[in-house]
Amino acid sequence: MTQATVSLRVPSRSAVLGVFQKYGVYIAIVLLLLYNLFFTPNFFAIDNFRTQFVQVVPVLIVALGMALVIGTEGIDLSVGAVMALAAAVIPLYVGYGLVPTLLIAIGVGAVIGALNGSMVAFIGVQPIVATLAVMVAGRGLALLIANEQLKSVTSPDVLALGRDSVLGIPYSVLIAAVLVGVVAILVNRTTFGKQLIAIGGSRRAAELAGLPVKRILLIVYVLCAALAAVAGVIGTARLGASVPSTLGNLIELSAITAVVVGGTPLSGGQVKVLGTLAGAVLLQFISATLIKHNVPDAYSQIAQAIIILVAVYIQRGKARVR
Repeated sequence: MTQATVSLRVPSRSAVLGVFQKYGVYIAIVLLLLYNLFFTPNFFAIDNFRTQFVQVVPVLIVALGMALVIGTEGIDLSVGAVMALAAAVIPLYVGYGLVPTLLIAIGVGAVIGALNGSMVAFIGVQPIVATLAVMVAGRGLALLIANEQLKSVTSPDVLALGRDSVLGIPYSVLIAAVLVGVVAILVNRTTFGKQLIAIGGSRRAAELAGLPVKRILLIVYVLCAALAAVAGVIGTARLGASVPSTLGNLIELSAITAVVVGGTPLSGGQVKVLGTLAGAVLLQFISATLIKHNVPDAYSQIAQAIIILVAVYIQRGKARVR
């Protein structure tokens, strides 16, 4: 008579951390939705979801650009200032029509991105130092352009970007969806995307392999700032006014959180576009849940800080056990 031996396999720490890093943001969204299903009245109303998706658009668009930068092992703290600059120039050129206004606003963002990228790629300034300096100077320049005043934007074409919809879907949400698709294709289906990830994995190895490292870094920072400018345009259109003193304040922190929670490591070498989308949505749902339960906004910021720490811990823990 033989005795069968039953062996129970306990998942390793690496496997558990890997699951949380890959699917944690999606699990968190599902759990949060289940909580709201039972404890938050009207959370699943169509109008509520429409509001949540409209509100998450600026953070999501900024986070897409931030994901590209973090994928190169960089960071961009100037995105909020870029939003403010885009908002500041809109009233100056809105009389020329929608297209010229958009081109100028996004062009201003691209110029700021080129400045960031040049300092990082060609001069060798650390990304956090370069973009911190531009963050402070950019916000000040935006205030100078606007004379430190709120200026109304009354152009129907501009306002439509933040307020109108087609088939019940807001234009801003459609724009964000298109940008998610474009960035996903750029990262996963193009040579540029592969080079970007290679640079984030090892800049020195990428240089030895003959990749155009400096050019790629320059383009990445230009794209990040251009996307931030788009977010600034949409934010201005939704408000119906140019408010450079407050528009985009601390959005860089929300964007970084969305990127990291979505699975893109701060060490670079990966870019999770869909994870970034999920991360932005998770932050918005957390904020909305707290608001609907009359929890002060300060707790939302604390929750965001905790989320960052947990996400970084999971990434570092997984890297250690490899």
